[in-house]
Amino acid sequence: MICDGASYHGSHEFQRYLSQVNQDLDSEDWQITCLKFAPNAPEQAPVENIWLQTKNFVRKFHHFCHSFKSVKWLFEFFADDQVFEFPKIHKYGLFTQSI
Repeated sequence: MICDGASYHGSHEFQRYLSQVNQDLDSEDWQITCLKFAPNAPEQAPVENIWLQTKNFVRKFHHFCHSFKSVKWLFEFFADDQVFEFPKIHKYGLFTQSI
């Protein structure tokens, strides 16, 4: 699992969950291992590019947002069926094409 410094990644509930899943296992036997990336670091976590592009779209059309429901709709409108390009994805060794 990749953690980026979001407050819920360090929450007591999340830490309890990890302890429960991994129990008293040695770290090399853990069921879930967390890799910690810096928050808002697209050079480390490519998903940050998706968040940034989508948030910028919502900011551009914020005047349509009169409730959280409308913000959510606008966010989903942009993100759904969107093809996100990751020009530096080869650095991660994970993917070779757009997501």
